[in-house]
Amino acid sequence: MFEVDSAIDEVRAALLSTRNLQARLAQIFRSTFDQLYDGQHTGRYSWDQLYKTEKTHFGTLLEISLRRELVEVIDDGERLDFKIAGYDIDCKYSYRMGGWMLPPESFGQLLLVCNSDDAKSEWAVGLVRARPEYLRSGVNRDMKSGLNEAGRSAIDWLFWGADLPPNVLLEVDEGTRSSIFAPRSGQKRVNQLFRVVQRRRIGRNTVATVAQQDDFMKRVRANGGARSALAAEGILVMGGDYGSHQRLALALGLEAPLPGEFVSARVTQASFDDANFVELDGKIWRLATETDPDGQAPSLPTTKVG
Repeated sequence: MFEVDSAIDEVRAALLSTRNLQARLAQIFRSTFDQLYDGQHTGRYSWDQLYKTEKTHFGTLLEISLRRELVEVIDDGERLDFKIAGYDIDCKYSYRMGGWMLPPESFGQLLLVCNSDDAKSEWAVGLVRARPEYLRSGVNRDMKSGLNEAGRSAIDWLFWGADLPPNVLLEVDEGTRSSIFAPRSGQKRVNQLFRVVQRRRIGRNTVATVAQQDDFMKRVRANGGARSALAAEGILVMGGDYGSHQRLALALGLEAPLPGEFVSARVTQASFDDANFVELDGKIWRLATETDPDGQAPSLPTTKVG
């Protein structure tokens, strides 16, 4: 039996009472990865592409983002990183589950332990007190220790294996990824992205990584962007910043893009007898199958209405 720690219960309750906590944490982890990749300028999209020094910086960036984005529940700590529900807490991150390194000032203190894996598209956040019996017997040259098996088992997980917003460049196969990056033109690369990665949420950072241009969002829009370039192939590019586009995606049987995301899909004319359909340009449309011929896509709503 683990000793009852009322401080952990109070901190847990304070965190879980925070509005949309899981979605906000997921976005914080996503944006921290994307900030390190800096895909718009480097074309990188994977943890393995980072330098060792960049990887060690993830925890610092995560800590800053947590403090900035969860300001209603996290304050500056007096001796440690954070103060939550009146308790000082040390924030620790490790890409490897269980690999948190704890300096002497963390011993005996409350820990907010964090883990994320972009390749697995998941993250976790938990609470534990660094009791002496939860620490490894030895320390390294910097006098740092880590949680032993008992300590790792004692973690009170707020979220475990939670979904990260997608990084489709990691999820697609090498052939698909190569075809996306093959064109020399940023616009043609973005077109290819929405052509070959359909019916899946695509984040704006993925677009920036593929375009590698300052005006990367222009590469998505109509009037010369992917929306107009792919319309002749029957492909719609729906944006999560438009409530009307989100509803269209859902009506077609797709997962709706969140704000800052896109979903592309090829459509064809249909009838009211189809299970999932939408009405655009005065006609009925459904998702196209491989046997349906290409045809001109209908126009999407252009105003950001709810």
